Order: sequence, then C-alpha cells, then structure tokens
Amino acid sequence: MHLIAVLAAGIAAWVWAGPDTGRTRAARLLMLSSDGSPGRPWTTWMRWRRRPAGAARAVAWRATSIELCQGVVAELAAGRTPGDALARAVAAVSPPDPAVLAPVAVVARDGGDVAAALLRVAPARGGEGLVRLAACWRVSVMVGGGLATLIERVAVSLRDAEAHRLDLAAQLAGPRATARLLAALPVLGLLMGAALGMSPLSFLLGGPAGFACLLVGLVLDAAGVWWTHRLVARAEGTGSPGGGRTSGGTG
Repeated sequence: MHLIAVLAAGIAAWVWAGPDTGRTRAARLLMLSSDGSPGRPWTTWMRWRRRPAGAARAVAWRATSIELCQGVVAELAAGRTPGDALARAVAAVSPPDPAVLAPVAVVARDGGDVAAALLRVAPARGGEGLVRLAACWRVSVMVGGGLATLIERVAVSLRDAEAHRLDLAAQLAGPRATARLLAALPVLGLLMGAALGMSPLSFLLGGPAGFACLLVGLVLDAAGVWWTHRLVARAEGTGSPGGGRTSGGTG
C-alpha cells in the first residue's frame, strides 16, 4: 500500500513537472465529465495549457511585425506607393494566421483607411508592432511626415524590445526551474524516506499529527510555487519595455 501511494505521488509530480504530453494524457483521463465531454476542470486545465501556446503566438506576431515594417521600408525605398508597398510586404511575410493580414492588403490596394485596418487585426498579445505601424500611417497621412523614416524607427525599436524580451526570458529560466523543483521536493522526500526503510506515509496518514504535517507541508509547497510564479510574472511585466503594455506611439 505504501509503495502504491509513493508511486501515485511520483506520477503526480511527473504530471506537474514532466512533458506536456504526459500532462495532457493525465488531464484527459482524470478531468472528463461522466458523459465523456470536457467538464469544468478540463476547461480550466486547457486554459492553463494554452498559456505557453499564447506566448509563442505573441512572439511570432512580434517577429511578423518587424518583418512587415522592414518590408514596407524596402518597398518604399524601391519607389512603390505606400499602399502598394504595404500590400507587397503583407504578401511577403508569414504571420501565425495568414488570413488575418489579408484584409489589410485589400484596404491598402484600394486606398482605404490602412491605420484602422491595422488596428482591427492587431492581436491583443504581440500586436504592438501593428499598432505602432498604424500610428505611423496615421501621422504620415495627417501631417505628411516621411513614412519610410517613421516605420524604420519603429522597426528599430521593435527589434530592440524583442531582444530585451528574449534576454529577460533567458534570465527567468532559472526561477521557473526552481518553481518546478519546489513542486517535486515533497515527492522526493517521500521517496528518500521509503528508500531508507522508513514509513513516512504511515506517519502522514496514520493520525492527526501526521495529517497536520501533511496539510502544512502541502500548503507551504503550494505557496512557494505560487510565489515563485508570481515573482516571475511580475519580473516579466516590469522588465519588458513599456511595462508590457501596448504602445500606440511611434517610438
């Protein structure tokens, strides 16, 4: 019985800190409703699982914005009109969802409100570059400023911001690993106790004192993991240029 409990604890730690495929399998086995449809826990789990995918999508959109700005500048330097330059640049980039930028190319060719079209398609995460490009377009239309110069400055600022963001993510890799280690330490302690011939589960599950120790340990472990993740999230928010907020300026 003790061995089964230790194995169950090890599996729980693996599901939390192990490969994503393992977490997905465990969630599908344990979090489906009685009729086989996804229940509330599964919905919550999938929302948490989408966070890394959302971060990767934001990175892809930022890279697309930089490429789009560089493409527009190159087309303008080749003598294209602003609308034609943007349409050609849109056709040359590879965004996460190509259909999103298609309306922008149509509006640019037809001579419509390009700034409004860019703002409509800019994603909530990773769309800072499109918002700044829209601001450049609006300023150029209203005051007749040099569009190529404005967009080139935006491209430089976006490249610098992305380099800073990647450097910050590399520095925060250690704290993230620490959070996973904190989650696995209790299981490691149980395994070490069992390997030394002790019976930690007999004490933890055998009486009020053991239950109290187990409860306090779980609460402290969860608090440590939560606090570490909170510190990492705060560092990401304050360390990114502009505090992680989408800027409407031209840089």
